[in-house]
Amino acid sequence: MGKGRVEAFTDGVVAIIITIMVLWLKVPHGEDFSALLPLWPIFFSYVLSFINVGIYWNNLHNMFHTVQRVDGRVLWANLNLLFWLSLMPATTAFMGENHFAPVPVAVYGIDLVLCAVAYTFLATKALGNDRKGKISVALYAAAVPLAFVNQWIGVAIFVLVAAVWFVPDTRFSRVLEK
Repeated sequence: MGKGRVEAFTDGVVAIIITIMVLWLKVPHGEDFSALLPLWPIFFSYVLSFINVGIYWNNLHNMFHTVQRVDGRVLWANLNLLFWLSLMPATTAFMGENHFAPVPVAVYGIDLVLCAVAYTFLATKALGNDRKGKISVALYAAAVPLAFVNQWIGVAIFVLVAAVWFVPDTRFSRVLEK
């Protein structure tokens, strides 16, 4: 099978995920800047998740440029990643609406772990070893129990991993150069 259908489907799912996430943002009640203050946890959760979903979308885009054909294993691996990403609106809202309480931060972290495992599995098929992905999984996995020590440690790890992945994965361009 050509890669066009899987790319188009992935783009559509990611667009829907981002649309659902933005719908969780509430209109402030009030007409001055102080009305925005109570909404900061929801907005920060949205920004963090938007960046994470965008990073996955960007890397998937680059990854699919390295392949000519996809088989059933790649389709299922991609669907696995999209499934966990599709939970991002719910885990984002859970964390933001509950002002980064430990359990919602841990649940969000579990979703990030599962997204990272799915991505690492898919990237390993495209690139071979995915050390950066494995380190990300380990960091996310550490963030889950650390959220119960102090939820801001977990959130800081989420931000750290996003910052590391913010620059697109250059391994895909190296594959294309071969």
